[in-house]
Amino acid sequence: MTAEPTGDRDRDETPFERADRNLLELLNELRVALPGVQVLFAFLLVVPFNQRFDRMSEFERDLYFGVLLCTGIAAVLLIAPSMHHRLEFRHRDKEYLVEEANRLTIAGLSFLAIAMTGAITLITHLLFGTAATVVTTAAVLLAFGVIWYVIPLRRLAAVRRRHAPRE
Repeated sequence: MTAEPTGDRDRDETPFERADRNLLELLNELRVALPGVQVLFAFLLVVPFNQRFDRMSEFERDLYFGVLLCTGIAAVLLIAPSMHHRLEFRHRDKEYLVEEANRLTIAGLSFLAIAMTGAITLITHLLFGTAATVVTTAAVLLAFGVIWYVIPLRRLAAVRRRHAPRE
C-alpha cells in the first residue's frame, strides 16, 4: 500500500512560508550531495600525480578527462543555488529561486551520476579489463537509471494521473 502524497498546497502556510520551507529542504539535500562531489573531485585531482597515470591508455585518459569535467560541472551546478540565494537575497523572489535551484540541482545530480559511473568505469577498466568494465558499467547505469530516475518519475506520473481532472 502506498501513502497518499500531501502536496505543498495542502499545508497551512503562506506562499512565503512555503518558499522558505522548500528552499530550506533543497539546501539540506545539497548538504548531502556536495560532500560526495567534493570527495570525487579531490580524488580526480590527485590521479594525474599517481605513478600509474603515465601507463593509462588513450581511452582511459579520455575517460578520466570526461569524468573530471562532469564532476566539475556537477560541483558548479550543485553549488549554484547557494550563490543564487546570496545574490538574490532579500529581493522577494524566493519562489523563482526555489524553482531555479531545483532545476540546477537535478542537472547537477545528473552530472554527478555520469561522473560516478565514469569513475567506476575507469577504475574497473584499469583493474579488471574490458569485459568486467562493460558489465560493471551497465550495472551502475541501470542502478542510477532505476533508483534515481525511473522510480521517482513513475511515482510522479501515478500521482499526476490520480489527480488529473476526469473528463
